[in-house]
Amino acid sequence: MPVRTVLRMGHPFLNKIADPVITFDIPELNELVIDMFDTMAAYNGAGLAAPQIGVGLRVVIFGAKTNPRYPQMEPVPVTILINPVIDPVEEVMEEGWEGCLSVPGLRGLVPRYSHIRYCGYDQTGNPIAREVEGFHARVVQHECDHLDGILFPRRIKDFSHFGFEEELFMDLDKEDRSVD
Repeated sequence: MPVRTVLRMGHPFLNKIADPVITFDIPELNELVIDMFDTMAAYNGAGLAAPQIGVGLRVVIFGAKTNPRYPQMEPVPVTILINPVIDPVEEVMEEGWEGCLSVPGLRGLVPRYSHIRYCGYDQTGNPIAREVEGFHARVVQHECDHLDGILFPRRIKDFSHFGFEEELFMDLDKEDRSVD
């Protein structure tokens, strides 16, 4: 399947709220999921939301064991999550560096819930429910924000911690700096 173009910050489509998936396990949805995985792999992402490739549906994918963009990341199971719902388990927020395929080259320190519960469906309509922490929780929240038209810079509290990766980290060794 084709690698799709990832829309970049400023494209009006990225500001829209995505529609729920109504019908599961149909060729169009299955092709979308394949295209999303091919696109995520081509861009070395840890996650991707359908709106990032111009599809206004509540579909996200994520997961990786290793990734050259974040060599110290903990493994995240490969997941297709449709019509997701996220609930914080605790109100504790943690700041972490994020980047985005739709905001190439930029990173920011973003507060996220450190411990969440999420649920939704896979592409065949089977329910998914997990309780997760750490990087996994951060990835899910980041990707699901795309479904509501939110890019990570809108979550940044202190813009002195936002900029081009080369400038922010020029004196540091490579570390986990981005999400998708």
